[in-house]
Amino acid sequence: MFSIPGKQAVTITPKAAAQIAKLMARDNHEGLRIGVKKGGCAGMEYTMEYVTEVNALDEVVEVDGARVMIAPMAQMFLFGTEIDYEVSLLEAGFKFNNPNVTEACGCGESIKFDETLAQT
Repeated sequence: MFSIPGKQAVTITPKAAAQIAKLMARDNHEGLRIGVKKGGCAGMEYTMEYVTEVNALDEVVEVDGARVMIAPMAQMFLFGTEIDYEVSLLEAGFKFNNPNVTEACGCGESIKFDETLAQT
């Protein structure tokens, strides 16, 4: 939908690809759909859900057995994002390195995007 020929909408690090593939295999999911929704103190939040069926309007990115679908309304906000998976002493989880984010709240749960994206 908002793609550039020859360029994937998002990139997936090897750690994230391994984790996504593991989650897909565990319950026979088709992949992981990512999106954004209104919420949080900065205005927007990322969403993630297991998918049993690919939506024809999703942007699909496949890397090393991992499949990520980007919900249609989120594509313009996520273009250029790197998806990583980090493990620390206290937590483990996916991290979105998104060049479109202009602000994030202190807890890291919500973000604000460049306002020109919403006008596109």
